[in-house]
Amino acid sequence: MNYPLISVITVNYRQNKVTLDFLKSIFSIKYPNFEVWVVDNGSTAYPNEFIEEFPKIHLIVSAENLGFAGGNNLAVKEAKGDFLLFINNDTEVEPDFLKPLVDRVVGLPEIGMLSPKIIFFHDKKTIQYAGYTPLNKLTMRNKTIGYGKTDTGQYNIARPTAYPHGAAMLVSRKAIEIAGVMDKNFFLYYEELEWAMRIKKAGFTVWYEPQSVVYHKESVSTGKNSPLKTYYLNRNRIKILKMHYNFIRIIIGLIFLYSVSFIKNWIILTIKNEKENKASLLKAYGFINK
Repeated sequence: MNYPLISVITVNYRQNKVTLDFLKSIFSIKYPNFEVWVVDNGSTAYPNEFIEEFPKIHLIVSAENLGFAGGNNLAVKEAKGDFLLFINNDTEVEPDFLKPLVDRVVGLPEIGMLSPKIIFFHDKKTIQYAGYTPLNKLTMRNKTIGYGKTDTGQYNIARPTAYPHGAAMLVSRKAIEIAGVMDKNFFLYYEELEWAMRIKKAGFTVWYEPQSVVYHKESVSTGKNSPLKTYYLNRNRIKILKMHYNFIRIIIGLIFLYSVSFIKNWIILTIKNEKENKASLLKAYGFINK
């Protein structure tokens, strides 16, 4: 059997222990032809321990934190794989998780992006991702199929889906060459959705592959309600609206976001007395600059 080269790419930001656990998991897989790229995204100390424990990895050290997209893009420039697996450092995998992904994209060359079933690491019976619904053109939100449900095999059929999940997505080299890399200006959140929109416009499809499973330790890096998350989630909804929809749809979407979404979020944060998140929300909507 022909095994195409897979470039496994992960980004570390001050989470060396988490990344080392991820690397132990990755180097236990059975797939025979892969390389591993670790991008250290502006951490304060050079991560010597990655090389010491895993001398086969390719390490890229960035002097600054370039965000999820910018960090991954550094490795894209150097990676040699026919397919690139972008996978969070806060994940762990089973030894046989990669082959079903490769089999699917090799069997269907029109696939540009493919994500596995993603299960919560600390509750291995609960689904985090089994596909995505499309973005609602008014709210700029979508739903994660299967989220929070017990995995009973109800999502075990591979199928096209609206978007991949940024925690684990296999992307073809051909799709990247045509559609380009992730937009680094998103920094965090929505970057994989915007990328998928460009890749689909280039003629590729996006799929969900349940025969591959990844376990995700969600929100290790940003926290569930951090000011960082509040800012980029809200800012990037506006950004993606302006990038991918026509003038009338943009106007309708902006009216909704500013008159409904902003007010709703402001009231919730006020009730919770989350002052830093309120400041991030104001910044995301352009009401303040700092």
